Amino acid sequence: MFWRKKSNGVYKSNEPAQDYHAVAVTDTGISRIHNEDAVRFVRPAEEKTRRNMGFLAIVADGMGGHASGEVASSIAIETISELYYNSHRKPLKALRLAGERANDEIWRLASQDKKLRGMGTTCTAAALIYDRIYILHIGDSRAYLYKKGRAIQLSEDHTYVQQLLNSGEITPFEARNHPDGNILTKSLGTAKKRSCDLFLSEHRFEEGDKLLLCSDGLYEYFSTQELAGYLAGNDLGQISQKLSASVLDRGAHDNFTILLVEARKDVRENNLPTRAITVEL
Repeated sequence: MFWRKKSNGVYKSNEPAQDYHAVAVTDTGISRIHNEDAVRFVRPAEEKTRRNMGFLAIVADGMGGHASGEVASSIAIETISELYYNSHRKPLKALRLAGERANDEIWRLASQDKKLRGMGTTCTAAALIYDRIYILHIGDSRAYLYKKGRAIQLSEDHTYVQQLLNSGEITPFEARNHPDGNILTKSLGTAKKRSCDLFLSEHRFEEGDKLLLCSDGLYEYFSTQELAGYLAGNDLGQISQKLSASVLDRGAHDNFTILLVEARKDVRENNLPTRAITVEL
């Protein structure tokens, strides 16, 4: 059915946790009145929690109409960020349980309230522990890692077009402009039971690298090579400003969300467009 729209983090207890700098931007775009995207970056206050569970970056893109889409993405963000840290499990298992709980909650509310029926959300979350990236992913939001001049897509879309691409029925060029590009094959809350992709990235998150989580309203306007060009910048605020301006210049027919993360550096001012909700995290 389709819908539109090695290591487990075990380190020496006396080793200080890596800190990160993050910038988040979410925007309704030009054509939409309501924003169904949601974004969060969690920086735990306790050093022990940072060492064991790290930091958490999440982007969700709701669907089902402005009221229900906003509800679904908000539930995903709230539930996953809370349960991940309170499950007392290792990172991947904690992410799995958090994703299952978010799906249960969205499904339950959609089943009880006619106004929310059919709602769901994509969700891409990254737990950052030292130089490791633990990913939970469902839907067509994405995670990219900028490393040594390249933008590496860490997640794989759960879409009809991605299925066609994987089977060799279409080319990557055809996939970019396919008329069924907005058909999801999986999302949170659209079935009673849902499994998310869960994995530890083979790529290390090292000094000079940047992590980008984003909704499809952003990446659909750029090739991977173009994204790499933007991510080559040195200031997260300026990068997000330039990305936002480019999306708006190119039409911004959907909500779009950007969450950029790098190893902790001096926080700079970032003068983003006032129409965007911008947070230094």
